[in-house]
Amino acid sequence: MRAFVFFLSCLVLAGCNSIYIKPHTLDRGSMVYVQRGGYSMKRSIKQAMTERGYNVHVGTLRNEKDSDDLDIQTFDVPRNAKYTVYVKERTEFLRPIWCAFNGFWWWNFSVSITEKSTGHEIMSWRGRGCQNSSIRKLNSILDELEK
Repeated sequence: MRAFVFFLSCLVLAGCNSIYIKPHTLDRGSMVYVQRGGYSMKRSIKQAMTERGYNVHVGTLRNEKDSDDLDIQTFDVPRNAKYTVYVKERTEFLRPIWCAFNGFWWWNFSVSITEKSTGHEIMSWRGRGCQNSSIRKLNSILDELEK
């Protein structure tokens, strides 16, 4: 019975993150476009990239009218942005027991970084985990991606 529980917990924990990267493809100091708002992962990516010297830009807001005369908000991606970051995430959950020593919050997210001029994806990360371990993993991924 113990072996089954051990095997099951290893299987569950092993499937928490799926990461694909192209090492040494991210230029420090470049302009990066990241969408506005978001939950914790999007905020953490903006903060981490700003601290590393990237010029993080959220685009220029424009109000337009559609064919039915309804207001639509669009965002212009800067022309000189070298990379785009797309984050899709769910609301974080408070998990005081599971993440007791690792930030208390459980994140579930998908992150993609693409080179804007070529459209090539240089990072794809589907993950879930506790707050602090996800931030540590983000920093180690950015370390590998940077030239």
